Amino acid sequence: MKKLNDFQEYGRPDNSLGKEKEPNPMMESSDVLDLYNTLEKLGVRIWVDGGWSVDALLDKETRPHKDLDIAVQWKDVPKLRDLLEARGYKQIREDGQWNFILGDNSGHEIDVHAFIYDKDGNVTEGIMYPGGSLEGTGTIDGHAVKCISAEYMVKFLAPWIDKHPDKYLQAVSELCERYGIELPEEYKRYQQQN
Repeated sequence: MKKLNDFQEYGRPDNSLGKEKEPNPMMESSDVLDLYNTLEKLGVRIWVDGGWSVDALLDKETRPHKDLDIAVQWKDVPKLRDLLEARGYKQIREDGQWNFILGDNSGHEIDVHAFIYDKDGNVTEGIMYPGGSLEGTGTIDGHAVKCISAEYMVKFLAPWIDKHPDKYLQAVSELCERYGIELPEEYKRYQQQN
């Protein structure tokens, strides 16, 4: 069994061993899958959130991503921090105990949303993910990942359509079409006004 401080095997992505990579500030699908799979091997369960969750639900990359948003149980935050620190990540921002961002020298960012479950699987502290929101599954480059459910992804993105239509208008439209979800009022209002 791996110790928390023993990340020789897990410290860097397999494709970076023995060679230097050019800095790339964009979070590529291979970066997402490497982190997801490595954490899974360490017994840390994460849910992909944000733009990569949209992509997983749609089974395609819809736009470039500078960061990866993840949901993680509070009990697993120390393992997550240890792994990412071993890969050169440092905390670059904190929006409270439950939400912080870790970044590396290449410009990659991991936006962490932590929470605590009760014995019945309900979120009781931290980022208050609604019941059912952590039940999504999708694929990134053909690999299954846990993510935010389509219904809640639409609910989470809809309020931001007016501010960031370039990022969220198409995403909401495609999620609604694919999963048979009614277009939200924010989407309809934006379409009428523009």
